[in-house]
Amino acid sequence: MIQKLLIANRGEISLRIQRTCKRLGIKTVAVYSDADKDAPFVKNADESYHIGGSEPSKSYLAIPNILKAIQATGADAVHPGYGFLSEKTEFAKALSQAKIAFLGPRPETVDLMGDKIRSRAAMEKAGVPVVPGYEGDSQEPSVLLKEAERIGFPVMIKASAGGGGKGMKRVFSKEEFLPSLESAQREAGNAFGDARVFLEKYIINPRHIEVQVFGDSSGNVIHLFERECSIQRRHQKVVEESPAPNLDPKIKQKICEVAVQAASSIGYLGAGTVEFILGEDGNFYFLEMNTRLQVEHPVTEAVTGFDLVEWQVRIAEGKTLTSLMGGKSLGQTGHAIEVRLYAEDPENEFLPSIGRIELAKFPDLQNLRVDSGVVTGSEVSLYYDPMLAKLIGYGKNREEARKNLIAGLEQTVVFGPITNVNYLKGILEHSEFASGHTNTHFLEKHKIEWEEAGEEKEALAKTASFLVSRTVKSSSVWEAVGPKGLWGEIL
Repeated sequence: MIQKLLIANRGEISLRIQRTCKRLGIKTVAVYSDADKDAPFVKNADESYHIGGSEPSKSYLAIPNILKAIQATGADAVHPGYGFLSEKTEFAKALSQAKIAFLGPRPETVDLMGDKIRSRAAMEKAGVPVVPGYEGDSQEPSVLLKEAERIGFPVMIKASAGGGGKGMKRVFSKEEFLPSLESAQREAGNAFGDARVFLEKYIINPRHIEVQVFGDSSGNVIHLFERECSIQRRHQKVVEESPAPNLDPKIKQKICEVAVQAASSIGYLGAGTVEFILGEDGNFYFLEMNTRLQVEHPVTEAVTGFDLVEWQVRIAEGKTLTSLMGGKSLGQTGHAIEVRLYAEDPENEFLPSIGRIELAKFPDLQNLRVDSGVVTGSEVSLYYDPMLAKLIGYGKNREEARKNLIAGLEQTVVFGPITNVNYLKGILEHSEFASGHTNTHFLEKHKIEWEEAGEEKEALAKTASFLVSRTVKSSSVWEAVGPKGLWGEIL
């Protein structure tokens, strides 16, 4: 049994993991950098350990520093969260060698699925449909151009390593290909230290559908249904939901079955997500597999009623999926939609907006979950991703979930850095989103209208900040960052 869990991450994901561990009676260890020494996730953990400077390379990405923290605190397990070391084979190997439980898949699985070329080949071998393309060894421009012509334009050039849209180019003609290839290889080399690319047929007006899977140490693999993640900006997800709207039931059943087939073929252990691209013709293809818990896991928790972090803990302890389900059957009940609240300026190319949060107040509403890592007085640093919170609306159907989430955004108050709160509300209120007509080009195709805070609101913010600083004293971090339970009355 796991007694003490070190969370090799920060912010809202660290708090979210701590919440489940406290319920399970597991002690938690937060690790923190210079910039995070006063952060809520540090104060709320049972123990905390300083691991280095503010730059991620000197703290959250420094494997020796994390190992030192494990040894110093006596932690017997590690949850990597998402980002940072969550999909680093070297980290999973180091923990395995140190006989520390890793709440993730086996190191060889992390290694295989972290390489898009090898993972694509593995999926083809397992009979999983992949987008027509080229993943050969040659990186010669002339060879790649010839292959692009064989596949047929438009094509996608994709980086073999990493993710998040870096090293990814969409090419519509032979004339565009070589300049785009050079740019993609340069981006991939700078971002991942690996300039290799591969080619895929570009699917017109696609949807991004992913399936949550779990595997146990007895070789069982199941799915926890699909999520729709088509609303993206620059290949970064903005809105996620479950179930996927307007998805043909036969395609839904097939895509979930294929996800299990994909995970089973590699002996998957723990939580993972198999991502697919779905074309207008109903054909779908494997994109990649994320070997970790994902940002959008709350929508799956909302519609299935299971705590996925608890499942990760129990599977690491050797429990089976059957025992985790406790006699419950798998099913989706209701609908959930999640949005990512960022400190960024939609009026200025979504540039990050850093600085002190003068006032942060998230609503405590029925059927609204808020996973946040900031409170009044927190600093949004230039060192890390500026995501402030995730808001997840739930309802007995999609329209109810949408309205609950809009109400949550309307009652969210963050003063200091500029946020995308009104931009998110604009997406949810768009008629095409309301009708469930989404694809990955949604934000390029549709004009999103939103209201920006004017001078009057800024003055109000300063006044509110002053009053709050004199009158509000939160009794706990949980009270400060959001609702007391994961889902209150939902779970």
